[in-house]
Order: sequence, then C-alpha cells, then structure tokens
Amino acid sequence: MVVDLIVLIIVGAIIGLLGKLVAPGDKDNIPIWLTILCGIGGVLIGYWIYSLFGGDGSRGVDWVRWIVAIIVSAVLVVIASTVTGRNTGSRTRV
Repeated sequence: MVVDLIVLIIVGAIIGLLGKLVAPGDKDNIPIWLTILCGIGGVLIGYWIYSLFGGDGSRGVDWVRWIVAIIVSAVLVVIASTVTGRNTGSRTRV
C-alpha cells in the first residue's frame, strides 16, 4: 500500500509535468504541488476513462492508457490554472 502510494506520487508528478507541457497557453505559473495533484488525478481519472471504453491493458507498456492519462492531466492543469487565477495570458485593457 505504501509502495503504491509512492509510485502514484512519482508517476503523478511526471504525468502532471507532461500534462503541463501539452496544455495550451502559458501554464507555467501554477505551483508544483498543484501540478502533481493534477498528474495524480490525471492518472486515476485517465485509467478509469480507459477502462470505461473497454481498455483492459496489454502485455508490456499500454501506450493508449498513458496517452489518455496525459490528456486528462493536461485538462486538469488548464482547469487548475483557470480556477486559481494565476494564468497570465495576455489580456488587453480597453
């Protein structure tokens, strides 16, 4: 159980960073802990979505499952950036 939690945190950090890379716009200014949480959420929700569409894993590395996790993580990073209000996109004042 403890090992699973440590692996989830490490994988969540990696997936969160990958999600931040593929997220559109400037998402570099959300804190690292929020990126890790987005990555962990992306892994858990991505695996769940993958299984809903009939994914049952494969022998070796299941690339489709990882791609789904990265996409979900990118969506969570965009949501987190929007909700926290730390998105510094170019806004013009009139």
